[in-house]
Amino acid sequence: MAAAALPVVLIAGTASAHVSVDAPDATQGGFAKLTFRVPNETDNLDTTKVQVFFPESQPLAAVSIQPHPGWSYRVKTTKLDQPITSDDGSVTQAVSQIVWTADSEASAIKPGQFDEFNVSAGPLPQAPTMVFKALQTYSDGSVVRWIETPGAGGEEPEHPAPTLTLAAAGADESAATVTTTAAADTSGGDSDSNGRATAALILSIVALLVAVGAGASGLLRRSRG
Repeated sequence: MAAAALPVVLIAGTASAHVSVDAPDATQGGFAKLTFRVPNETDNLDTTKVQVFFPESQPLAAVSIQPHPGWSYRVKTTKLDQPITSDDGSVTQAVSQIVWTADSEASAIKPGQFDEFNVSAGPLPQAPTMVFKALQTYSDGSVVRWIETPGAGGEEPEHPAPTLTLAAAGADESAATVTTTAAADTSGGDSDSNGRATAALILSIVALLVAVGAGASGLLRRSRG
């Protein structure tokens, strides 16, 4: 049974090992660190170059690349038909490609290994997703094109393009507001409860004083009689 199950595990692992992009804090309209993860799927070749294409329909006003030891990078830009308005003024060009190249055989991605390349970018578009097509070049010159999108039925293609999911703007703020409101309601409930307890204590003390006063008056009348 174990031998029969082994090929299934290996196939599943290979199918899931593709170039991907991740940014847990990516929000529409915000800035985020995009991490492009590149695994090596071969048995005897090194990954020597990674080329990422930024979606032309979703240009980003600001893109900066984190230096990667052992790798050089080259940025290509394109002129925009419609300039982007940013905090620094009007932006007429946007990044269209980033190409990372291993400086030597020693820094290339070896079989069974992966590497990550980081980019800071924004403001992110007001859209649910961004698709970054990518090319992965191996040491023998072969290229794997990670450019396919899911089919009509939603099934994952053989070489899917890295896709980034963007959270709706204000989602975190809404959650924070709900939490704050709930805390305020709880606090208000505690205040009401404490107020009722205090009032009951005061009434008890008043009643006790009245009773003591009445008893003292009775004793005083009996002593006079």
